[in-house]
Amino acid sequence: MNDQTKTPARATRSGGRAARRAARAAPLAENLRAIRPGMEGGTLKPLTEQDMERIHQSALDALEQIGLADAPQSGIDYLVGAGCILGDDGRIRFPRALVEETIAKANRSVTLFSRDGKTDLNLSGNRVHYGTAGAAVHMVDVQGRNYRESTVQDLHDAARISDRLDNIHFLQRPMVCRDIPDNREMDLNSIYATTAGTTKHVGVSFTEPDFVDDALEMLHMIAGGEDKWRERPFVSNSNCFVVPPMKFATESCEVMEKCIAGGMPVLLLSAGMAGATAPSTIAGAIMQACAECLAGLVYVNAVKPGAPAIFGTWPFGLDLRTGAMSVGSGEQALLTAGCAQMHKFYDIPGGAAAGASDSKLPDMQAGWEQMCTAVMAGLSGLNMVYEAAGMHASLLGFCHESLILGDDLIGQALRCVRGIEVNDETLALDQIRATCIGGPGHYLGTDQTLSRMQSDYVYPGLGDRTSPKEWEELQKPDLLKKASARKEQILGERSQARFDPETDAALRARFNIHLPA
Repeated sequence: MNDQTKTPARATRSGGRAARRAARAAPLAENLRAIRPGMEGGTLKPLTEQDMERIHQSALDALEQIGLADAPQSGIDYLVGAGCILGDDGRIRFPRALVEETIAKANRSVTLFSRDGKTDLNLSGNRVHYGTAGAAVHMVDVQGRNYRESTVQDLHDAARISDRLDNIHFLQRPMVCRDIPDNREMDLNSIYATTAGTTKHVGVSFTEPDFVDDALEMLHMIAGGEDKWRERPFVSNSNCFVVPPMKFATESCEVMEKCIAGGMPVLLLSAGMAGATAPSTIAGAIMQACAECLAGLVYVNAVKPGAPAIFGTWPFGLDLRTGAMSVGSGEQALLTAGCAQMHKFYDIPGGAAAGASDSKLPDMQAGWEQMCTAVMAGLSGLNMVYEAAGMHASLLGFCHESLILGDDLIGQALRCVRGIEVNDETLALDQIRATCIGGPGHYLGTDQTLSRMQSDYVYPGLGDRTSPKEWEELQKPDLLKKASARKEQILGERSQARFDPETDAALRARFNIHLPA
């Protein structure tokens, strides 16, 4: 063979390698990615079938014998009309048959719509989605290592950052706009700040029932009309409809009624604290949360049968030595995983809290706490994992850098959720034979290895896997500094979620928008 025949052969091989490298570097189709929103969990089952049945029967006992107090008059009318019993003590009790009937006819699948139609969330079965929540009152300043009050700009920035993070699937308001003292303006500006920052689904709360009408008007304007809003409601109401133990939150219930009438999905949120406003035992706290959310489910379906509702059992752990919340504890992980199992027991879309930390900064404590609860929530098949990134100080502080780092952490959690596929291809017997008998004796560079680099493995965006030598050569990069740089990069670019100029001008003419134009 002469040189003229050798050269083209080398070029062909080189071109083939270059093409393969380019193919591996190109983004994979959504269905071929190693992880994606809505992956099926459910392999972790800390409760047995008998455990779940006992929790359910005890919840029915609590509803039938104890009931809930403090419903608004409108709620009393709805619930009594549905078959509940108003006692002389003012408590509403729920007959077992009514609760069972409501469970049977409740909405089994809820879609939380995005504004652009690209990131809709299908809440059914064991599909897992991670996102923010928490309503913190402080921002964590990682450079100064201190806390300050959160602002509407901070909320907008959190939305903009979340919009760019693949593993943050939704944005529920993670902080309160402390720079807006008027509650009506705070609620309306929270909607504006979040929806102008991300096209992903957004969750918000309302302080008073009278604010809901203005909020719906704003949402109709953003959607392009009430009909378009009702067709694809891209904002849901996070509603603390109960004050544990076993009392309705009167004004929140009135808010809920208005949101249901306005076509807005509702998160029925019961957030008892084990040892304070819920029993100290994990089983007891789960049972009370289930009882309260079952009451909420009856309420929602009495207002509008089949209305989209998320079964939001959110019991929190408590450090019984001090009375402080312990959102990053093993007990919290079990509370959330057990709640996820109960959602599947009822076959109702559900959500709970996981991924928050008691640590004040994004440090090692935060890492172990966030991963412990986040991965167990995913493995248990929790549909909506709230507070999954950015939350610190037992929900008192939110951190933009931690939100960005949480994207990496959730990526690894989702890989755990995906689990292990066992089939002829993944068992790789033929590959082992070819490698060991007459082959190179290793699997580096084989077609099988290269073909699965992206579809099987999740790589951190900011996490460091270099050797100590490489780390030194790279000037010893710091994880928090890398997260801060990523934050500045995102916020330095124009948001893709911004409203068109005409819509934005109309919103600013109608409402007192605090963010600069």
